[in-house]
Amino acid sequence: MFDPSSAAAQTRDWCKELPRPEYKCLERVLPGEPFFDNYEGPSGFGKREWFEVYRVAPDTFAIYEPHQSEEVISYLILGKQKVILFDTGMGIGDIRKVVENLTKLPIIVLNSHTHDDHVGGNWQFKTVYSMETKFSKENSKGSREDAQAEIAPGEICGELPRNFDAQSYATKPWHISQYIHDGDKLDLGDRVIQILATPGHTPDAITLFDHANGLLFTGDTYYPAAIWLYRPETDLDQYAASIRQLAILTQSESIKLVLGAHNIPIASPTVLPGLVQAFADFRAGKATCKLDQPGRQVCTAGKFSFLVKAP
Repeated sequence: MFDPSSAAAQTRDWCKELPRPEYKCLERVLPGEPFFDNYEGPSGFGKREWFEVYRVAPDTFAIYEPHQSEEVISYLILGKQKVILFDTGMGIGDIRKVVENLTKLPIIVLNSHTHDDHVGGNWQFKTVYSMETKFSKENSKGSREDAQAEIAPGEICGELPRNFDAQSYATKPWHISQYIHDGDKLDLGDRVIQILATPGHTPDAITLFDHANGLLFTGDTYYPAAIWLYRPETDLDQYAASIRQLAILTQSESIKLVLGAHNIPIASPTVLPGLVQAFADFRAGKATCKLDQPGRQVCTAGKFSFLVKAP
């Protein structure tokens, strides 16, 4: 069982690399100790807030969890009448409190997909829209095993939040209030967000497209780290089709930013054609692969890496 007091002593290389320099270029919002002020390395992380919030575009906030190895990023997308919370993170910190400090408007929760690290705070919200898949429905029941793996030794950088009960930590069940479909548009009031089905990483994976502001929220379909494609629910053919769809979109639409769900919140839209080529190279046997753990390997092609099943 996880002992929070031992976390700092068991940190891995990912923790030693923090804070990520890219965050220096972003505006941090909400009260709190600036991430880069008087930073003394991973041992100082216990003094920081669990969440850090950055403005990444007008009325658009990245809610970052830097203390856990996956460095999950959720997004708050504000309209004039309502808002979308795209993912609710690990469920370790109180994301509802963060969101309510940013807006008083009605909140619609959408999940980029329903892996445990993206739905941990769903239970805190009344309105949760979901893709209508068996995978989504099953995950809405919650999970203890997956959640406990997220706080295993070496997965936490610094200390967990005060009053957090590691022994009972689990993704709590949450209620699906409405189903969504590919192509649906949500009008937030002077801001329309389109839902794009992008299955592959999971059957229920979606991307959000903010046409007017040129923003593409890709969830785990793209983020700037080794992309997880080894789980039983992953479909590599669907993933290839989904990233091609997004790359084509960058050629036909004026997209300014790609916003992934881990590590660093913003990237140039040029990453998507590059991702398509890298994934094609991987499937053609042109990637360099290294065993990560029994049954799993990291395959690198150009600037992109994929965490996949080992032969």
